[in-house]
Amino acid sequence: MLLYHLNEFKKAAMWPTHLWSEANNLFLQNLPFESTSLTRILSASNEVMERTTRHYTKPNFNIRTVKRKSEKNIKIEEKVIREKPFCTLKQFVRKQNDVIIGKNEPTVLIVPPLSGHFATLLRGTAETMLMHHNVYIIDWHDSRLIPLKYGEFSVETYVDYLLEFMANLGPDIHVMAVCQPAVPVLMAVSILAERGDINQPKSMILMGGPIDTRINPGKVDIFAKEHDIDWFKRNVITKIPAYYPGAGRDVCPGFIMLSGFMSLNYERHKEANFNLFLNLVKGDLEHTESHRKFYDEYRSVMDLPAEYFLESITSIFQEHDLPKEKMQWKGQIIKPKSIQKTALMTIEGELDDISPPGQTFAAHKLCSSLSKNLKQHYCQRGVGHYGIFNGHRWREEIYPKIKIFISENNK
Repeated sequence: MLLYHLNEFKKAAMWPTHLWSEANNLFLQNLPFESTSLTRILSASNEVMERTTRHYTKPNFNIRTVKRKSEKNIKIEEKVIREKPFCTLKQFVRKQNDVIIGKNEPTVLIVPPLSGHFATLLRGTAETMLMHHNVYIIDWHDSRLIPLKYGEFSVETYVDYLLEFMANLGPDIHVMAVCQPAVPVLMAVSILAERGDINQPKSMILMGGPIDTRINPGKVDIFAKEHDIDWFKRNVITKIPAYYPGAGRDVCPGFIMLSGFMSLNYERHKEANFNLFLNLVKGDLEHTESHRKFYDEYRSVMDLPAEYFLESITSIFQEHDLPKEKMQWKGQIIKPKSIQKTALMTIEGELDDISPPGQTFAAHKLCSSLSKNLKQHYCQRGVGHYGIFNGHRWREEIYPKIKIFISENNK
């Protein structure tokens, strides 16, 4: 619990500075004369300080409209479909003139990573998919807000949730797993296939996921192999303090995960912060707003259930249970070779340093009973992990291929 208290103390100690920077900002915005080089430098310094000391809370999706070519704006409304202790299944309902549209278009369930960031990190992913698809998304809850009475959340629980949601949405869906959920999604589809369940999805799109981390290991994979599970228990697991609803729950805190994300590309983040200052001084509104949007989301993190985090480290990054055909669910061995109906598409990024190229493609070998015409792979040049599902390369190069793949397998 000491980890949490130290972080709370740090936030409390920085809060007066944050309030001071907010007051300075009001003063600088209301000066009775035109801005000068000095006032722009003061204002830029002030914003950098304000953002450094801010308490980042869970963002909203805020997808209000999407627009297709030569059409009126499509209004988007969020709807809660299922409420679970650790997540909410949401639907983005598309309307024009208050009438629901696109009922005959493909239905996609987006499964965001449960790895520290909120599901809103995939806002751009969902927004793009909504142009031609009916979209559902799993919105993960912050573990520090989940009372102990709801029990633990393990990899098995994760798969249980996926099976329940797939049954709820029916067989005419396509499942898109971004990053970490590639493993539990492949597990769930394998279980449905072995059962001969009618709710097998029509396709699954696995994007930048750690299916086999023995292949082309990156910094994350190497770090996980170099530290035994007891090290993770001692250094990254703590209990939620008494003043949160989840008091007493063992978690991997979001601030620990954020530190890990930042350390992977420390120089890039440092440079981005300095560039923010320069762009503010220059008055470069486009790049400034782009920085704000990205880091407002990136710095918003949540706590992870300890049992799920530790199981993932052990089974995915250390023991490689899925590719070794040792992964289990309720005592049952997971057999991706059972999959014969659900089409498979894997997406990788050439510069991905979290799930490097080859790790997601490994799913093709595991799904050995799936015919070649139901398999597709695409590696996007020039993008890292986040470029797979966000940004102009995602919208202009990756999404069109996914759209075609889904359309071809929606029959």
